[in-house]
Amino acid sequence: MSSRAIFDPKLLGETQVLSFDFTSELAIGETINSQTVVATTYSGTDASPSSIISGSASSSGAVVSQKVTGGVLGVMYELLCTITTSLGQTQQQSGFLAVVPDLI
Repeated sequence: MSSRAIFDPKLLGETQVLSFDFTSELAIGETINSQTVVATTYSGTDASPSSIISGSASSSGAVVSQKVTGGVLGVMYELLCTITTSLGQTQQQSGFLAVVPDLI
């Protein structure tokens, strides 16, 4: 089963930590064994969309966190988080992140 994460727009100069919550997708006692987050361009142009990802994803309980930074103004990114669990499941969540101008 895959589901959607909801993210507020990110200011161009901002660094944020985004969260993917898998609580409702894990059985009691099931844990996250590994996690990855990848970025692609959903709309707009960015020759290197993966550069918005800063470092590796981490997990605490059923929540995966990923730091994002930079990006290209006006681009909409799709972020896909994939986990494997202690019961051998592979689960995914995706979300869209828009990069907007810094406030003056």
